[in-house]
Amino acid sequence: MTALQLADIPLAARSDTSGLEPTSALSALRTSASRRSVLRGMAFSAMTVGLLSLTWGAGQRAFAEEGPGGLTGWDRNDCKDAYPNGYSEERDDSGQFKNAPAACFGGLISSEYCDAKGWYRADTSRTGTTVRHYTPVSTLCGSSDTKNAWKWRTPDGKVYRCSDGSMAVTAANGEQRPVFSICRSLVS
Repeated sequence: MTALQLADIPLAARSDTSGLEPTSALSALRTSASRRSVLRGMAFSAMTVGLLSLTWGAGQRAFAEEGPGGLTGWDRNDCKDAYPNGYSEERDDSGQFKNAPAACFGGLISSEYCDAKGWYRADTSRTGTTVRHYTPVSTLCGSSDTKNAWKWRTPDGKVYRCSDGSMAVTAANGEQRPVFSICRSLVS
C-alpha cells in the first residue's frame, strides 16, 4: 500500500472527467454531500475532540474561589509564584485534622480558626481573662493580586481549604500579640 500523494488528488475545476466515477459512500443520504461538507464535518469533529480533551483531568487542579466579604482564593496550591520550589505542607497544631495528613503551610494551623463556612473566622472569643481577636488576611504570595485561601489535595484524595488570618491574643495585662494562623477546613 502506497501513501496518498498530493498530486494524486484531482483538482475540483478539472474539465477532463473521463475514467472517474462518483463515490457511493454517501449514497444513503437523501441529499448528496459535497467534498467541502464532508471535510468541514471532519474538521469540526476533530476540533470538538481536541477541545474536550483539554477538560480531561481538570478536576485535579486547584482553583480560585470567593469567600465571605469578597475574599478570593489562590489559583494554585503550591505558592510557586513566590517560591521557586513551592513549599511543603505542615501538620496542624490543633483541631479536628491534627492527626490527618498535612495540608497547609505557615503559622499556626487548625480547624479552630474557621467559621461555619470553612473560611478564617472574623470574631472575638474570651477565655477567662484572655481575649482572642480573629481577622482574615489576604497576602500576595508572589503575585499582584491579594488572596486569602487556597485548596490543597492530600495524598488520601481529600481536598482542604487553607484560609489565612491573624489571631491577636490580648492577655490580662493588656499586652497584645498578633499571630499568623491558618484555618483548615475539609472541602471534599
